Parts: sequence; structure tokens; C-alpha cells
Amino acid sequence: MTPASGHTRLSQHTTLHVGGPVHEWVEAHTTQDLVDAVVDADALDMAVLVLGGGSNVVAADEGFRGRVVHVATRGIEANDAGVFRIAAGEPWEGVVRDAVDQGWAGIEALSGIPGLTGATPIQNVGAYGQDVSQVLVSLTALDRSTRTVCTMTADQCAFGYRTSALKSDPTRWVVLDVTLRLRASSTNAVAYPELARALGVSVGDQAPIADVRDAVLELRQRKGMVLDDADHDTWSVGSFFTNPIVDAPVAARFDASCPRYPARGGTKLSAAWLIEAAGLSRGFWLAPDARAAISSKHTLALVNLGGATSADILDLAAHIQRRVLDTHGIALDIEPVMVGA
Repeated sequence: MTPASGHTRLSQHTTLHVGGPVHEWVEAHTTQDLVDAVVDADALDMAVLVLGGGSNVVAADEGFRGRVVHVATRGIEANDAGVFRIAAGEPWEGVVRDAVDQGWAGIEALSGIPGLTGATPIQNVGAYGQDVSQVLVSLTALDRSTRTVCTMTADQCAFGYRTSALKSDPTRWVVLDVTLRLRASSTNAVAYPELARALGVSVGDQAPIADVRDAVLELRQRKGMVLDDADHDTWSVGSFFTNPIVDAPVAARFDASCPRYPARGGTKLSAAWLIEAAGLSRGFWLAPDARAAISSKHTLALVNLGGATSADILDLAAHIQRRVLDTHGIALDIEPVMVGA
């Protein structure tokens, strides 16, 4: 672990390509490096940002006056029972690809999601009918409040829709590795209507996990949700807003054209539909010379057209929230992590 200062900017390490200068940058290549970098900074009462793939971060234009610890740990341990212990710094897409190639089912619908494995349990990453909570056995984390390393079971993680105990107390926990249990199978049940249609099957039918992965990647590419530095429609954090969960009387106000799904605590409505029904279409921007816009491929993605600041992104987000609230009486919550923004 060697702290480095210089001209590093968060815009160089986030998929939205916004964020100002970093006071101190540390590359953590081992778990011990990661623990030491955070504990040492805490002992010095220094602000700390633990950064993975930067795919779920909106960083302030002013930068970060503290230590940024970049998670660069690697390593996967697996056994014949389908239990995988994965270092926090392993790229998630590589984990999914290898699992599918080796015939392990359970995360194939999570293909194409950027970022690192350690970030997936924090917001209970999910897509197309699967989420991390369905396969996570446990994780190892640094508890910054006690400066000790502990193991948390799936129950202790208190998973919910795009949330967990780790996300609820973000300054306390640093994920060091995760343990998943997958199933040895070349097929799995399809749980999401859009994915089922793409595969030509019904919800609940079995489909080859390789076909599921291919279909998910195609769907995500169509929506600009697979990273491509040459395509500004992928300069985003993916979905900028979560789908709101509402009670039955609120859900009943919307006709059948509004997609909805059963959810714990009520009914989940499509945030993308709410935005479009509020008169904000794909490609929308606040002014002709704006550098931030709604993606031309997917309404939930806010994109950097090149040269946008975090202030530009957040101004657009606030405009969308106001329009949806004024039109539908529903408040949209922002999904990515705000770093000084």
C-alpha cells in the first residue's frame, strides 16, 4: 500500500466521467492493504472514500479532500458444491461470465452489470428477476466502528429492494469478499417478463443459462447499459432512479399501461414509465447546449454527453424529480451514491 498524490481526478475513475481532484489515492491490491488503508486513515481522522469500479458514483466537481482507496484485490476460491468466495475487487461481469461458462446457475441474469463484486451486496444488485441476495451465503467486511474484520450472514445483511444493512450504514462497512452459492445446472427458470419475451418462453419456464446471458447482454446493449467508452449513451451510472414501491390505492391510480410488479411492502411501479408519462422522453436535455441528458436508449439513465459536470447531472435529475412529483405525486429516489455532491 503506497499512498500517492498527484493529478488524479474522480472523473477518470467513474463511469459517469464526472468528479474533481483527489487529495490522496491508494491502490489496495490485497485484503490487508485494503484494511490497513482504511484503518490508518480513520486513525488520522481523514475522510475516506472506498472506490470500486465507479459505476454507481456521482462525484462532486470539487473533488475529494481525503483518501480514496481503490479496491484492486483479486482472487476466487470455489468448491464442487458451488460455493464461491470472491475477492471484493474482482470485476463482477467476469464472475458472471465464468460462472455461466462453467455451468453454474443463479447469476446469469446479472450479466453485463459494471463494477466490482464487493459492491454487489451493498445495494443488493439485481436485474431481470435475479438479485445477489438470492445466492449470497455470507460476506467478510471491515467494521470501521470497531476496526475489526467480521463475517455477516445473508440474514444479517437485511437485504431489501436495492438496499441492505451495509447501504443503510455506508460509512461503517467495507466489504472485503463475498461468498455465493450457485447451482450446477445448464438451465434455470426465467423470472422476468421482458427477458422471457426475448427468449421466446413464458415466465417460470426453464431456459439455458448461456441463452439467458446472451439475451440479457443484448437487452442491456440496446438500452445503453453496457459500458463503451466510444458511446456517450453509456457514460452513466445505469439506472439513476429506483422504481418506487407504492401502496395499493396509489398503484390503482395508474392504468394498465404502467408496468408494475409485486414487491415487499406494496407494488413496484416503473420509474421509466413515470418519467416518460411526465413528458420527459429519451434524449431530453435542459437546453440545446446542455452536456447532460436522458439517454437516447433508456429513460432511467442520465448520461454525460462529454464535458458535463456533476452539477449538470444533478440539475437534470432534480428537474426530472420535480416533473414526476408534480405530474404523478410520486417522489423518485436517486440510486447512485453521492460523493460530496
